[in-house]
Amino acid sequence: MTEEQTKSEYIDSHVPKKHRRAASAAKKNKVTKKLPLTLAILLMMLTTLLGFTAGMYKSHIEAFVSPIFGGKQYSADIDLSSVEETYAAFASKFDGTLDKTKLIEGANRGLVEAAGDDYTIYMTAKESKEFNDSLTGNIGGGIGAEIGLKNGQPTVLRTLKDNPAIKAGLMANDAIVKVNDQSSIGWTVEKTVKQIKGEAGTTVKIAVLRGSELKEFTITRAIINNPSVDSSVADGVGIMTISRFDSETGTLARAAATEFKKQGVKAVILDLRGNGGGYVDAGRDVASLWLDNKVIVTERTGAVIRETVKSGSDAILAGLPTAVLVNGSSASASEIVSGALQDYKVAKLVGEKTFGKGSVQQLVSLADDTQLKVTIARWYTPNGKNINKEGITPNKVISISQSDVDKGNDPQLEAAKGILNQ
Repeated sequence: MTEEQTKSEYIDSHVPKKHRRAASAAKKNKVTKKLPLTLAILLMMLTTLLGFTAGMYKSHIEAFVSPIFGGKQYSADIDLSSVEETYAAFASKFDGTLDKTKLIEGANRGLVEAAGDDYTIYMTAKESKEFNDSLTGNIGGGIGAEIGLKNGQPTVLRTLKDNPAIKAGLMANDAIVKVNDQSSIGWTVEKTVKQIKGEAGTTVKIAVLRGSELKEFTITRAIINNPSVDSSVADGVGIMTISRFDSETGTLARAAATEFKKQGVKAVILDLRGNGGGYVDAGRDVASLWLDNKVIVTERTGAVIRETVKSGSDAILAGLPTAVLVNGSSASASEIVSGALQDYKVAKLVGEKTFGKGSVQQLVSLADDTQLKVTIARWYTPNGKNINKEGITPNKVISISQSDVDKGNDPQLEAAKGILNQ
């Protein structure tokens, strides 16, 4: 259908009948006006030129509007001709087949890594999915058991509620000696986990030593949704363990705190050991359990304050003696919470110096489901300290040795209980 026919049908359907008859007669008499050929050609050329210009200067346009939408002002002038030259030489000489998708991914990754920031990374579609899953607790097909080394052997440290491992009968302190009939003696934790994980619905055979007794299990893997918050009450002390700060952490932590209040706990231990961080908002929500309308963290880009994050106004655990367990793997949002509670003197930190990640990242969606995780700011504790590469020193420094782990001892937890009893 031509443009002229489309217009005619549009006009004919929106005017009174007598005018439609007049229009019809006009068509028969061939008096319909047309654009001069020269003008039509000029319009086509102008449209093509505008499209070409927009494509050619796309990066310049994006650089111009970036500050309008909260982005940083930057120069769009970057000469990538040498990259094209490298590709041309490479493709013309290389003895093998080149995967263009992988080449593009590699170029993007190299461009981002050249910034020299450990926390600014380019993620492929697969890596993006894995990262997003880690922030929702979806860790893929597995059995739902935390594995660690005890006495040099991969061992079940704990089983997760309502997951295949605990349902099959695996227990904490079971030493894993075989996976799918392969001896796991001397395996690393990483290798053991990799062999155990697999597609949901498939099975894995695991042999363990429980004391001196050999036990064998065939476990059907499932999608493991591991909640980020676990809690318990013992001897009047509420223990809240947070493994990461994801989209559900704030809600789960408040539910645990509410339960503590119902049970009338006299003190609280917040365990952030091994917690590598997550969402800043989740950290704010957790700190808000103790702090009422206080500054939690300040984000700065250069010397400019980008955002001031404050707690809520329902600090249901305020006033309860609190100890926070941290170690060298407590990072990012864990340090935001620890730093705020320490600065306001509402909790004492126990354990080892924290990791020292004082920067904030933002996720940016790119083409083909890829993502950019980019550092956009540095964060500062309420007292104005940036802990990047320094970490936070606990009020009571105490380490935990492999010997302690092997014996099932937890001197850091015991020290926290001791502080609360003072």
